[in-house]
Amino acid sequence: MTSPRPIRFFHQGQLQSVSGLPPTTTVLQYLREHARCAGTKEGCAEGDCGACTVLVGELDAEGQAVELRNVNACIQFLPMLDGKALLTVEDLGHSADLNPVQQALVDCHGSQCGFCTPGFAMTMQAIYERHQACGTRPERQALADDLAGNLCRCTGYRPILDAGERMFDAPVRILDRAPLVEALRVLAEDPPLHYEAPSRAGSTQRVFAPRTIDEFAALRESMPQARLVAGATDVGLWVNKQQRELGDVILTGRVEELRRIDIIATRDADGGGSNGNGTTLRIGASVTLEDAWSALTARVPALRELWLRFASPPVRHAGTLGGNIANGSPIGDGAPALIALGARIVLRRGASQRTLPLEAFYLDYMKNALEPGEFVEALEVPTPPPGTRLRGYKLAKRYDSDISAVCAVLSLRLEDGVVRDARFAFGGMAAIVKRAAKAEAAVTGRAWDEAASIAAAAALKEDFKPMTDLRASASYRERTAANLIRRFWLETRANAPLPAGSTSIWQAVNLQRSVA
Repeated sequence: MTSPRPIRFFHQGQLQSVSGLPPTTTVLQYLREHARCAGTKEGCAEGDCGACTVLVGELDAEGQAVELRNVNACIQFLPMLDGKALLTVEDLGHSADLNPVQQALVDCHGSQCGFCTPGFAMTMQAIYERHQACGTRPERQALADDLAGNLCRCTGYRPILDAGERMFDAPVRILDRAPLVEALRVLAEDPPLHYEAPSRAGSTQRVFAPRTIDEFAALRESMPQARLVAGATDVGLWVNKQQRELGDVILTGRVEELRRIDIIATRDADGGGSNGNGTTLRIGASVTLEDAWSALTARVPALRELWLRFASPPVRHAGTLGGNIANGSPIGDGAPALIALGARIVLRRGASQRTLPLEAFYLDYMKNALEPGEFVEALEVPTPPPGTRLRGYKLAKRYDSDISAVCAVLSLRLEDGVVRDARFAFGGMAAIVKRAAKAEAAVTGRAWDEAASIAAAAALKEDFKPMTDLRASASYRERTAANLIRRFWLETRANAPLPAGSTSIWQAVNLQRSVA
């Protein structure tokens, strides 16, 4: 175990060294209360409104360039910044020398009260930097998707989207990344973080950030009661909203082996060897949600809309797939997709590994199969076999950046029009994400026709007895879940399948515009 040291990161043009602050001090609190950078605002303190958006930079795998991502400062703990670069609205420009993003917001009247504007500017800067690096220019809908994590309650989004298009008209002016690269290389020479300071309650709290999988496994085994923290997109709310104490913390985000995506031979059903039927995507537990969903949708394009509607870009840039799965929320959107794809979860304690079908990992409400000292190492997702038809659906009160009332990912494998395998995974319908066993049985071994879809929808009443809560009533969940099976059949039937675009509100809006 390394000796305690300060938290070190790059901010405001120089290396910062912080000690003595409670480990659950958020990046937002540090900026406003200690760094005196008040441009970053607090709107919700739960990663929903985007007023606190900042950019966090890390070196790429080759150590040659800096990758910048927009995240919510209100739910990022300060120790998570160790070894990274932090950019805020103060780094963009000033009144006498506005950069293209700021000037476009001024020219297009993209600000009214101005409270949300710094967050919008930082997200737009991330968009600007990404597209300038690629020599591309985003479509208006792509801008809207990227801005889904930033809310405005007075200006309205039209002038902000106008500014998003206008900023590419100005002469190119990107951020100077050379100082970031130099600083991050210096920080990379620091030993792994071991930070100690009084917690908010006054007791000593420790934070560890090991960098190798063996170090992480050994530390976890020796500290089974420590809190594992990946992106803090959920744990951050425990602290901010529930005033919970976390105790000792082990960060997962610096373990390179947990941040990898690999392609491996598909395992047999018993977990060993290759069956020769294809390849498997192995996603490390600390791969960000954005990178994990990008890899998944590259193989399964039908999941793209579910990816875009999974939380918001700032949350997806910080949160991890392993954390989302280990959290085990019955309304989480990751588990239905992975279960429908036949994913397996790799668990590790010390040097020992075991692998389970993902649906076997969930035991009851917020209870899973993890044993003391064990952690999620990876998710293994096989490539869907030929003949697979799959769709993902999300029902929520808001289209963007909202938690599901019902999430369904439905998959069928057909041979000569007959269902040979069915995997219907639902979130929001029970205490855990689970498969609809009766509905699957109702279609397996028969032709995939309207009668089969009706039988599957009827069988859902035997599979689930959903609850009524603030997101939806039980009757709404029952009816819409059945309707989703109907929609699935309409979109995957052999004759005249319904195009996915015909059920999209955005397609309908674009059609109306073209007619007008």
